[in-house]
Amino acid sequence: MSIDRRQAVLGIAGWSGSGKTTLITRLIPVLVDRGIRVSTVKHAHHRFDIDTPGKDTWRHRQAGATEVLIASDRRIALMRELRDEAEPGLDELLARLAPVDLVLVEGYKTSMHSKIEVHRAATGKPPLYPDDPTVLAVVSDAVTGIPDGRPVFGLDAIDAIADFAAAQVRS
Repeated sequence: MSIDRRQAVLGIAGWSGSGKTTLITRLIPVLVDRGIRVSTVKHAHHRFDIDTPGKDTWRHRQAGATEVLIASDRRIALMRELRDEAEPGLDELLARLAPVDLVLVEGYKTSMHSKIEVHRAATGKPPLYPDDPTVLAVVSDAVTGIPDGRPVFGLDAIDAIADFAAAQVRS
């Protein structure tokens, strides 16, 4: 897969329960404080709904609208019903985003973009990095060193992880 590199893309990948969302929500404010504009893409493995049943936009979608855009003076949201369409790939989703300095991607662990792996021993799952050359660094509570020299960060090393992420913006 070819990822559109209009902006830096850095994945936060790992097994369910490893702490990906926690890391992202701790990392974003540090990056923003450094003047880096950040957007995120989150992959969900299940059906989800961000709309409220009975509200106008929900009713529009239920009536058959393919896309529903809602806007106010504070935010906009675009919902698209895929119906019988295939799930869009990461590259297509990235192309829909407004330009920023860095897009953090949660999930999409098998896509071929650069990633930081979050690994916790408590998940009982093996690390991804031995078999995934796109993992540039590991954040973990258990891994103390990787033989091939990739950086390893502790779970609370947010400033160091932010330094690493910021370096990806500059490269």
